[in-house]
Amino acid sequence: MASGFFAILDDIAALMDDVAINAKLATKKTAGILGDDLAVNAEKSTGFVSSREIPVLWAITKGSFINKLIIVPITLLLNVFLPAAIIVILIIGGFYLAFEGVEKIAEYFFHKKQPAQQAAVGEIKEAAELEKIKIKSAVTTDFILSVEIVIIALSTVLNENLSMQILTVSVVSVIATVGVYGIVALVVRMDDFGFKLIEKSKSKGFLNMLGQFLVKALPIFIKIFSVVGTIALLLVSGGIFAHNIEYLHHILSGWPSILKEFSFGVIGGILALVLISIAKKIISLFKKQNK
Repeated sequence: MASGFFAILDDIAALMDDVAINAKLATKKTAGILGDDLAVNAEKSTGFVSSREIPVLWAITKGSFINKLIIVPITLLLNVFLPAAIIVILIIGGFYLAFEGVEKIAEYFFHKKQPAQQAAVGEIKEAAELEKIKIKSAVTTDFILSVEIVIIALSTVLNENLSMQILTVSVVSVIATVGVYGIVALVVRMDDFGFKLIEKSKSKGFLNMLGQFLVKALPIFIKIFSVVGTIALLLVSGGIFAHNIEYLHHILSGWPSILKEFSFGVIGGILALVLISIAKKIISLFKKQNK
């Protein structure tokens, strides 16, 4: 009886070892996407009132977990019954990411806020509404990036049995969510940590210098994350197009991959922006005619 129990424990230990090895390989393969995910979500999780940063980040984190609870089983089922659908989903998601990236660039250059609008943003009701919109946008973007992460993780264990695929993809999904949003939480609260160091140091010595640096560095980091996050959206989307659309995979072969993917992302984003703008105008005209 005891020997049978220990044999089961050995089997479980061996399975966990295999899962750890496969998860490590899958995490290495998804490292680039995880980096992009970090940049995008750090940018989307900042810009709130200090007291709302952690609640907003927690709301986005919960959304990320729900995303993966939806994505993992659907991806595994599609891989078994309809693998071609995964490519279609990736490409549609790529256009969404490209649209978000190009829209941010267009807003920066062509839709700068007027002072009166900026004042309105400060109102509590308006701020609460903007918070909901930003959380929804962050969770939607996380969904697309999570699809990419899960599919890449699954590609590393396609030759393994189903239980190994489920465990590996699940472990990578948890690592991705906890790791990315854990780092984002540290970034958005670095100024509070800096203030505490300043108070503790009584305005003297190394701790004071470190605290001052953390407080002053946060706005710079936020701006960097904003730029890096936008570039990441375009690179991820361009990478999806380059790797999953056969025609694009073979053109511009002499270009560096990063420039090629960025170009595809920008072009895809412009196309999506134009089509969505036209669709909005048509819907607006249709609504006016029906009034």
